Amino acid sequence: MITITDPRIESYLLGMAPDEDPHLVAMEEKALETGLPIVGPLVGRLLYLLTRLKQPALIVELGSGFGYSGYWFARALSLRGKVVMTDYSEDNMAYARQVLSESGLVERAEFRVGDALQAGREYENIDLLFIDIDKYQYVDAIEAMLPRLAKNALVVADNALWHGRVAEEGETDRETETVRRFNEYMFSHEEFFTTIVPLRDGVLVAYKF
Repeated sequence: MITITDPRIESYLLGMAPDEDPHLVAMEEKALETGLPIVGPLVGRLLYLLTRLKQPALIVELGSGFGYSGYWFARALSLRGKVVMTDYSEDNMAYARQVLSESGLVERAEFRVGDALQAGREYENIDLLFIDIDKYQYVDAIEAMLPRLAKNALVVADNALWHGRVAEEGETDRETETVRRFNEYMFSHEEFFTTIVPLRDGVLVAYKF
């Protein structure tokens, strides 16, 4: 496994940007207790910044867990914007709804229980698509959702460097191979201008022409 970000850099960045939002703190503690992965505060800040710059009317998340990344999106949305959260777990979606209700952001969110791709296909003119589902589904996800993206949409995908395994020739497991193919697809597709930010586990950001 290749270290993507030196732990000293990670610590420095976290020290530069402490966030005392009690809802975020509670969700970060929940993630530690349950072992459910979240994007973390540094990627959260990136999501917030992209949302503020883009001012999307519709964000669709493919894979929301218990709503950590969705909370960052909702915080940054204007009153006309909406984020659609998806997860298989009713408990996760109930928790996300509770957190957004307590923070006064629930009207900016829609909560879908079930298969993320199935739910995602129900939306059109998506301004920002966030992909954070099982890694073996990444290529299927972008192929399915491409026709549903608005012009000038953003595609953001977490785990684009997949613990550094994408750069190791000996790693040939299903998830690693799919993330590699997804990255190659996004960088080679004529409708996208793509980069990967080597933050935490790698965040792919693409602009759709």
